[in-house]
Amino acid sequence: MIVAVLGASGFVGKRLTAALEARGDDVLPLSLHDPEDAAARADVADAVINLAGAPIAQKWNDAAKREIRESRTLLPERFIAALGARERRPKTYVSASAAGYYGTSLEAAFTEADGPGADFLAGVCAEWESVARGASDLGMRVACVHSGVALSGEGGALAKMLPPFRVGAGGIVGNGKQWFPWVHLDDLVGIYLLALDSAEGPLNGTAPGVATNAEFTKALGAALHRPTALPVPTFVLRAMLGEGADVLLQGQRVLPERTIALGYAFRYPTLESAFTELAL
Repeated sequence: MIVAVLGASGFVGKRLTAALEARGDDVLPLSLHDPEDAAARADVADAVINLAGAPIAQKWNDAAKREIRESRTLLPERFIAALGARERRPKTYVSASAAGYYGTSLEAAFTEADGPGADFLAGVCAEWESVARGASDLGMRVACVHSGVALSGEGGALAKMLPPFRVGAGGIVGNGKQWFPWVHLDDLVGIYLLALDSAEGPLNGTAPGVATNAEFTKALGAALHRPTALPVPTFVLRAMLGEGADVLLQGQRVLPERTIALGYAFRYPTLESAFTELAL
């Protein structure tokens, strides 16, 4: 199978590309900087996986929020429209999305049956997925993966957390009671492969071993054999992330109910198993 991957050079894209090639697929890396050109090149592919988008983990000022939204809505919309003008097009379209689709809550538990929340990130995710579903009008099977925070020793959020934790300066964020939707990167890649091969609709790319921020902090400290007594001041987060700090301070409990029902077996269902494999 020929798989066009938008965002193949990114954190998830590199691991997914390696997994696709390992099982014998041909990967066609593409960029959304020129959606029409990407669509012209993608017409030889059997499937498209769209991982492209501006980083969410940045300070949310007006310009950043505009870039986050447009990179996930306007550019994919142009890409899909251009695919529609091609004589041949892929049969499958898999889009990234985020656990932030559900909004934030300290009490609720979200599954794929739930609708979007009302905050900025939830709105972006809802638009992102609405654009992706437009590919179904072209006769393509469409799946969307609500990704949690992917854990890997090779980059991503964990790479930014490790330095302070390794010197004993890591600690809980806020009051620590907020949920932290995490997933091992290899499991996230496995869920993308499930979506690529057979699934349709939403799939939660989060581990079943849900954890609060305090539980995550304690498990990471234990894996590193370091104390975690120093909390991260809220004002520091707000200075770094602006409005985006609310995602970390409020969190969401996202359960992969449909992902499991469709047959995905998590390799690393708990934090302990994930950190053991990562050999921190």
